[in-house]
This record gives sequence, C-alpha cells and structure tokens, in this order.
Amino acid sequence: MADAVTPRPTAGASGAPARGARPRRGADPGRRMLLGSVLMVVIGSFLPWIDTGLGAISGARGPGLWTFYAAMLGLAGALVPLRRAAILQGSVLAVVAVALPTWQALHVLNLVGTAGWLPGPGLVLVFGGGVLAGAAVWRMVRPPAEPAEGAAA
Repeated sequence: MADAVTPRPTAGASGAPARGARPRRGADPGRRMLLGSVLMVVIGSFLPWIDTGLGAISGARGPGLWTFYAAMLGLAGALVPLRRAAILQGSVLAVVAVALPTWQALHVLNLVGTAGWLPGPGLVLVFGGGVLAGAAVWRMVRPPAEPAEGAAA
C-alpha cells in the first residue's frame, strides 16, 4: 500500500494564506493590452502591406519581418515578471511597430504618389498594434491611482 500524501493547506482557518505562502500580486496594468498589441502586430506582419492594381505586396517581403521580431520581444515583455524589462520591451515594440509602417507609407508616397496603391490591412494592423503597445507601456509606467480610503466602493 502506498503512503498517502496529504496536501499542504493553502489557507488557514481564518482564510489568511498559509505560513510560507507568498500572496499573489495582481498583474501590472497594461500587460493584457501588450498581449493584444503583440497579436495584432504578429498577424499584420504577414498580411499584405500594400495593395496595387497588379496585386498585393506582403509585409513578410520587407519590414513585416522586422515588426514580427519586435512583436516577439513584446511578447517576452508581456510574459516576463520584471516590470522594467516589460516596459523596455514594450517600448521597443511600440517604436518599431509605429515607425516602420509610417516609413513604408511615406516611402511609397515618395515613389509613386497617391495613384495606384492603397495601404493594406497588414500595414494598418501593425500600426494600430504599435499604438496599442504605446498605450500599454504608458499604463505600465503610470498605473491607475488607488481609490481613497473613504471612497464608496
């Protein structure tokens, strides 16, 4: 007969955490937003960035790969428990995901003007993901204020 293993109690009779157990901290505000922005950038990196009359140009053929790599760094920032590292990695994602689509659109505008092309869904999705990553970093840098003690819940 095998020895029965009794589970260690996680809470005392009063509901307080057991001795030695660490209370769990809530997630930093903005981490879920950062995960959402990573998802937007990853999907948008491989969608068409430029639509022309002759066909679409995929983001994976150019700066879409760079934004994908930045999204992987942003994913690490969303998952790592270190707050400063998350802020730094999310900031890199925000800068790359805003700067590269902006540069791409301005570059095409300088080459051919406004005739014959439109920004594709990937370009718009990556840009939106970059803006969302910037907002997530801002929320991590400046968390919402705690309600006052006398405030009604």
